[in-house]
Amino acid sequence: MRFDILTIFPEFFTSPLDHGILSRAIANGIVEVATHDLRDFTHDRHRTVDDRPFGGGEGMVLKPGPIFGCIDSLNVTPKADRDLSRESVILLSAQGKPFTQAVAHGLAKLERVVLICGRYEGVDERVNDLLADTELSIGDYVLSGGELAAAVIIDATVRLLPGVLGHADSARYESFGASDADLLDEAPDLTPEGIPRSTHGSGGLLDYPHYTRPAEFRGSAIPEVLYSGDHLAIRRWRRRQQLRKTLMNRPDLLESAVIDENDRKLLEELRSELKRG
Repeated sequence: MRFDILTIFPEFFTSPLDHGILSRAIANGIVEVATHDLRDFTHDRHRTVDDRPFGGGEGMVLKPGPIFGCIDSLNVTPKADRDLSRESVILLSAQGKPFTQAVAHGLAKLERVVLICGRYEGVDERVNDLLADTELSIGDYVLSGGELAAAVIIDATVRLLPGVLGHADSARYESFGASDADLLDEAPDLTPEGIPRSTHGSGGLLDYPHYTRPAEFRGSAIPEVLYSGDHLAIRRWRRRQQLRKTLMNRPDLLESAVIDENDRKLLEELRSELKRG
């Protein structure tokens, strides 16, 4: 898989790409990441990439010329002919659709992703109309530029590629992940008994709490169930904790999460507990 990043600050990516999982994925040839300085595609001695907005208003707007010039140099397929199952051009902006784990899974199936980092007050809208397949935002807030968003999207996507994480299940059994049924669809030869007995697929919920050694730390002990050896009891406890954490921190996720009748009963209990304090 290849990422091309269009930016006026290519040096920004030196640190994110040189550490941790991303660094290893690049070194192992699983992913390729190239940065492209938009100032290299200007035609004046000041290497100007921005200008005042038509119609007035505050701030400056990224000019379309350098972005189109850079895209042309990369031999990106024209938007009208682009095969979106293999290649995508994405404009990063505060006006974009939310970047989610589901979007990351979709990007991980592509061969090439081009990320255009917005800056200043915004990007000339003709970039969105004529070049980009979609606009993405990593949250309901405004950043100084799209570079941070690009780093987030690359990290979230690359960790889903085969061979990047130490264990394939690390990217399956986590927050916002697939349900048990979906996990079986991904691997039809896997029987329900083949799913780790102590773990549920999250089905769009948040992950359950994790503990490691020592079993007691500063007077706080881990829940007894976790060293009981009873995988079914652990599985039930973890599901309850997934629901509890989601109810407390992201109740909006419950509207689309994959939950069954047992989950609904647990949610009723948890709501009552939280009301009692």
